Amino acid sequence: MPHVAVTAIGPDRPGIVAAVTGVLMRRGGNLEDTAMTNLGGHFAMVLVVEVPDDDPAALEAALQGEVAADYGLTVTVRRMEEAEPVHVPAAAWAVTVYGADRPGIVHEVTSALADAGANVVDLSTRVVGPDRAYVLLMEVTLPADADPEELGERLRRIGEGLGVQVHLCADDADVL
Repeated sequence: MPHVAVTAIGPDRPGIVAAVTGVLMRRGGNLEDTAMTNLGGHFAMVLVVEVPDDDPAALEAALQGEVAADYGLTVTVRRMEEAEPVHVPAAAWAVTVYGADRPGIVHEVTSALADAGANVVDLSTRVVGPDRAYVLLMEVTLPADADPEELGERLRRIGEGLGVQVHLCADDADVL
């Protein structure tokens, strides 16, 4: 069956997930991969949905007609080309960053990871607490030939330059 990517963002309020997934369910859609979160008072979702027909425009129109106006959402639906998953031998690692917020943190850390051949699987950031500390959490995979100790040291030095703490550690989680 074909797949579509559904994105929706709008002011956070109760019922958004139920409303969007209700339209998808009524149209025969099945959620596969999703990410949904509150970002600065707005609720954002990105969904990979298996659909019974290959008509993203009709699904987008249904979402806009049934939920977008009621919830103040901007909704898009795009066809996804079927792709074979790429299985590269890689180890799972977690990267954490904590410290004073400033521009460039994500860029500097992810540039070092890219240079090492790492693939970012998941990334989230928040500014938290009364001191407005910046927190970045990442799941990454490292290629088999990567040197985690060397990369961890490089990330630590980058963190020192940015005034934040950066840690790389093996991600032993077996489940979500």
